[in-house]
Amino acid sequence: MELTFGDAATKIIGSTGFSSLTLGDGTMILVACILLYLAIWKKFEPLLLLPIGFGCLLANLPLSMMASTDSGGLLNFFYQGVKYEILPPLVFLGVGALTDFGPLLANPSTLLLGAAAQIGVYTTLVGAVFLGFDLKEASAIGIIGGADGPTSIFIASKLAPHLLAPIAVAAYSYMSLVPLIQPPIMRWLTTAGERKIKMEQLKPISQTVKIIFPVVVTIVCCLMLPGVTPLLGMLMLGNLFRESGVTARLHETTETHLINIVTILLALAVGSSMTADTFLRLETIKIIILGLLAFCMATAGGVIFAKVMSKLSGGKINPLIGSAGVSAVPMAARVSQKVGAEEDPSNFLLMHAMGPNVAGVIGSAVAAGVFISLFGDPTVDSNHAEIATNIISTISSLPK
Repeated sequence: MELTFGDAATKIIGSTGFSSLTLGDGTMILVACILLYLAIWKKFEPLLLLPIGFGCLLANLPLSMMASTDSGGLLNFFYQGVKYEILPPLVFLGVGALTDFGPLLANPSTLLLGAAAQIGVYTTLVGAVFLGFDLKEASAIGIIGGADGPTSIFIASKLAPHLLAPIAVAAYSYMSLVPLIQPPIMRWLTTAGERKIKMEQLKPISQTVKIIFPVVVTIVCCLMLPGVTPLLGMLMLGNLFRESGVTARLHETTETHLINIVTILLALAVGSSMTADTFLRLETIKIIILGLLAFCMATAGGVIFAKVMSKLSGGKINPLIGSAGVSAVPMAARVSQKVGAEEDPSNFLLMHAMGPNVAGVIGSAVAAGVFISLFGDPTVDSNHAEIATNIISTISSLPK
């Protein structure tokens, strides 16, 4: 049977993506273009939003086999790094190599500001439950308040993988909007006099203390909350590369090439999960709203607690540094510096704000560990319980 020109044209058209393009696909392509616009022209977190937006674009081109659910597709392989919790800890490894814990060690009280900012996480959990999400979903949504993209992805992949796309987009979007969201809240909650407070110069921290710190934090926190070990362990290992003085090559690779490569893979994987059936739902709108609430509450919680600390210290702490308790490092610290400099150009708050900023990284990871311990896989919990029972039984059977 001969193939006519009309049959050939019909077959060719039927093999193109245009023949399978749906309204949902078109909507998500538009969403992808908006993300690319925000990344390129508005410069909102371009290192993350650009690959996320392009991953979303690729995933929603019909017949492209680029969605995270397309078995055998290129981005499906990238997505395995999210599904099996490989890429977020590697990002934390790079973040640890980039982070100086010196400001936190020089003023340990700022650790409390990082903890205070986590109020956004817990209040949003309550709000999410009120809006109909179960506890696992609400926990994953609440972590957005920590302004920590990798942690949000990590806990979403564990507790609510079906909500990974909107949670990741909300987390990274609000991280990029830190300079727009935080300043109005900071000015509203502080007086001009409080914003002018100058803080004492931080004392220098010895290399020995900087080396011991990541080891101690790893031991204590990971014994208390084993579920957070992949994140916190990699964060502290990266920092140990930085501070040990004997791994210059590993430090250089981790803080540059590795984190850049992993960021590309992670962002593309997240973007590939943004398909119409997973993203265009009522739950997405709820998550976007709850994410904004979480971020605002976290900022307010940090500032209010810093005001209390300022009163107790006799006015030695500038409340603006409390807003840096979220873990958007170092952007949140820079915002504290910027708002303070608006009142007094000679006021230098950046290094003081880095204390609560890095504390926020630890705080959001710890909050994730708490949620994983409470709402994680019950089979894992039962295994832990069985192991604990066996240990107790063995100790009890030892001769007295």
